[in-house]
Amino acid sequence: MEPKPSTPTAAATPRFKLGKQSSMAPDRGGAGESSEEGSSEAVGVMGFQLMYMAHEGDVEGIQELLDAGADPNFRDSDGRTAMHIAACEGQAEVVELLLQRGADAVAEDQWGSTPLADALHYQNHDVIKILEKHGSKLKIAPMHVKNVREVPEYEISPNELDFTNGNGISKGTFRKATWRGILVAVKKLDDDLIMDENKTSIQR
Repeated sequence: MEPKPSTPTAAATPRFKLGKQSSMAPDRGGAGESSEEGSSEAVGVMGFQLMYMAHEGDVEGIQELLDAGADPNFRDSDGRTAMHIAACEGQAEVVELLLQRGADAVAEDQWGSTPLADALHYQNHDVIKILEKHGSKLKIAPMHVKNVREVPEYEISPNELDFTNGNGISKGTFRKATWRGILVAVKKLDDDLIMDENKTSIQR
């Protein structure tokens, strides 16, 4: 997928390397790397300042930059925005402010990752709720039931399940986990059953 620059000069715009990277990037490294190469350039100075402040969670600084004319949808060479940065870092207040000032909640970087995808990858649940409230869509199968007595099921990626604090449930083959901040019970199917390895059944 091609980058979606917001300005004609974006081709020469450097990459913002500080902090967590796109959830879909081939190499997500970069913590501790400097963003000075971008913020020192004449083109995009305010944009890179905005991205840096989003990383730091500097709400007041972002407010001042936006009031001074900074573009809330500025993109670096990877197509990432301040919204992507804030979503990766779990900066919920920054996400709220950027949305109020016209930031695109569903902007895609060059790998196709949206702020919601990044927030999901890094399990930043407060950010997930904010983005959903502003129209970001969850990429899950729709819920279907034949009658009101059935328990609805979702087909999801196992990568979205967090078993960190989950203990086994004494009855059956269920385990506790969290999925996008929601406590769920996960059932492990027998190995001899035919199933899609990329999908897991959960019940709320």
